[in-house]
Amino acid sequence: MKHTLLFPALMLSTALCMAQPKAAPAPKTHYLDHSTQSLIDAESAKKVMAENVPAKAWKVYPASKYAFVSQVEGGMTQAGHCVITARVMLLPRTPTMKAVLFRPQYTATAFDSLSGASGDACKALARTKLKEATLAVVSNLVNR
Repeated sequence: MKHTLLFPALMLSTALCMAQPKAAPAPKTHYLDHSTQSLIDAESAKKVMAENVPAKAWKVYPASKYAFVSQVEGGMTQAGHCVITARVMLLPRTPTMKAVLFRPQYTATAFDSLSGASGDACKALARTKLKEATLAVVSNLVNR
């Protein structure tokens, strides 16, 4: 009788010991985008920021109190030059309504131009400059 109870208990304890620990849940995030749609769409801009903002930044600046906002402007000139300005800001949110206030805590701007660029090259430059501006803000936040 004892053996019939011990064996299932032993198997259950072994299974519990072998179970993988659960991964920590991803931090809550809040990204906004106000870019020129012909250069980068809102979802792509949010994805670029999400890939470059580490979880450590969200621990120090929680999404309930802060938002990352991106703005990519520029485009092609008449002479065939691509001019891009990408700005990323960390903005506070109101405690009650959770609305974003335009009182930047940190801001970074990256800009560049390409001569004789195609539309696709201009879009690629927009992504690169947005990543650069995001990393500049994040490095300022995390290294403090």
